[in-house]
Amino acid sequence: MVINRLLVFILLMISCNLYFSQVVTIKDDKVLLDGKQILKAEKINLAQYSFFSMKNDDEVLLYKYMDNETPSNVNDDFFILNFLTAKIKVESTDLGKISNFMNSRKGMEKMVKWLLKERVLTPDGELNPDRIAIFKEKYDENITERTLR
Repeated sequence: MVINRLLVFILLMISCNLYFSQVVTIKDDKVLLDGKQILKAEKINLAQYSFFSMKNDDEVLLYKYMDNETPSNVNDDFFILNFLTAKIKVESTDLGKISNFMNSRKGMEKMVKWLLKERVLTPDGELNPDRIAIFKEKYDENITERTLR
């Protein structure tokens, strides 16, 4: 009896998770959320992406991967999320949140999902300044100020 209830509970949780999950894809320099374009994307190089607003083509977010000038040592690598319109920069070593080393586009899709989950990015593609401040408090490690150069 307990096993049946547990099984039903697990199936319910999985179905709710699948029902509420959002599909993010980047295709032809468009960021699509469930098939609707919310941002424009530009791959600058393998380590940089820019994201632009749909309203006025302003650059709202710049992603940059930093190898900390030690390409052979990945332990000190980090990424920077620069929310340009809010003038807030977040630096983090938690590469698991966005990394997909074989495909940078998939990594950026993962990053957009993360920003949507944290409500930094609205489903309409707008940045939420209040949530950006909370995001910074949660994830910013202030790496460049701590690093001796």
